[in-house]
Amino acid sequence: MHNDSGEDSRLGDPAMPATSDTLEAPPRRMPFAWFWPILAGAAIALVLRIVFSGGPGQRFSAMLGSFVYFVPAVCGAVTVYLAERIERRSWGYYLWAPWVATALFVIGTLVVFIEGIICAIVIVPLFAVMGSVGGLAMGIVCRITNWPKHAVYGFAVLPLVLGAVEPQLPNPDRFSHTSRTLFIAAPAERVWRELNDARDIRPGEIGDAWAYRIGVPMPVSGVTVETPEGRVRQVHWQKNVRFDEIITDWQPGRLLRWQYRFTPDSFPAGSLDDHVMIGGQYFDLRDTAYTLTPRDGGTELRIDVSWRLSTRFNWYADRVLQALLGKGSENILRFYKARSEAVATAAG
Repeated sequence: MHNDSGEDSRLGDPAMPATSDTLEAPPRRMPFAWFWPILAGAAIALVLRIVFSGGPGQRFSAMLGSFVYFVPAVCGAVTVYLAERIERRSWGYYLWAPWVATALFVIGTLVVFIEGIICAIVIVPLFAVMGSVGGLAMGIVCRITNWPKHAVYGFAVLPLVLGAVEPQLPNPDRFSHTSRTLFIAAPAERVWRELNDARDIRPGEIGDAWAYRIGVPMPVSGVTVETPEGRVRQVHWQKNVRFDEIITDWQPGRLLRWQYRFTPDSFPAGSLDDHVMIGGQYFDLRDTAYTLTPRDGGTELRIDVSWRLSTRFNWYADRVLQALLGKGSENILRFYKARSEAVATAAG
């Protein structure tokens, strides 16, 4: 009796280890648990983007290096930190999960209308890289230290501190250019006429340059007129964009060069991303030149375009512009080729 009762009491004691028959099932995870860290990282970055809504040259501008570099890094760090709280993740996770989170972050900025499609598309690759940097750094912290929570706090505070200080420092300027050349089976006089009197430009004549595919308005006309200040090429793009090109070198049949003049109403609201306006603090077109060289059977037409960048990420933005403006220049040359050759053929 005594032994049986003692054994019974031990079995009933909650402090005693349970048998395999009484083991509780492991707690069930929430549905889509794998997705919540990614969504949380994107949400934190979106909140920071709302904070970084300052105008050009002001504190907390979205064009500051503190935003472009560190906010996607925060996105990646938060994603990895929350995922590590659930279970240990692989090194590969530290790299690819921040890509998904930063992509969701960019999509979120478009949904709430605080970012334009042009900037969103061109910045995604850089955001993905910085997100992976933040995710990898947080993964290392989680593996070798006991203070991941403090680290993620530091990640989140860093862009806010730098966003308040950075505008007090001057932005570096970078001047670049691109050149393209194309042979046109038409005399230089014909090409010259098309350069100075391009009217009723149809979208199909320009082609599918990336700049136009991501939202840059297509040209509608470019006509040179005589004004009291001299020759001016008056330009009209889609979305009611209008500006002047002040001609600085005029050699009929040989060379045409101009500088750009933009006014506050050159770009109506919504025609381009408002914080990267052409002629603004961060980006400006400097000049464009067309050089015509007679060749056997026609004319060699060369275009040279130069610009200025003033950002903390000139190294990246310049490569983007080299690709966009280079491809755009090729399409424009093909437009003049098609029009000039069509007229020359009809005349022949």
